[in-house]
Amino acid sequence: MAQDFERTITANIDASLVSIRAASDSDDAIVGIRLANITTSQIEVDVVIVDNNNSDAVLGYIIKNAPIPAGSSLELIDGGSKIVVQSGDEIKAKSNATNSLDVIVSAVDAIST
Repeated sequence: MAQDFERTITANIDASLVSIRAASDSDDAIVGIRLANITTSQIEVDVVIVDNNNSDAVLGYIIKNAPIPAGSSLELIDGGSKIVVQSGDEIKAKSNATNSLDVIVSAVDAIST
């Protein structure tokens, strides 16, 4: 069965957790998360996995308080790594500055067995 590659782009993230990728009705593999600082000052970012079935409870941090210099980016998943998100999971991100973060997520939807 062919894999369904997808991307999600979320722009101008600020200090509130914002959804950057929700799992489909099946398990998904996140194969890339790129965080880009679009400001002229350094920012700090968090990326978490939350459980939408349990009042957005944080299941775990992918990264916490990561500094990203002005005009730079940070690749969270590389070298063939993957993060599996299950149905009901959602990946969220936030920055410590207003309208400062763009995020691109690459995923394989509906992993075949």
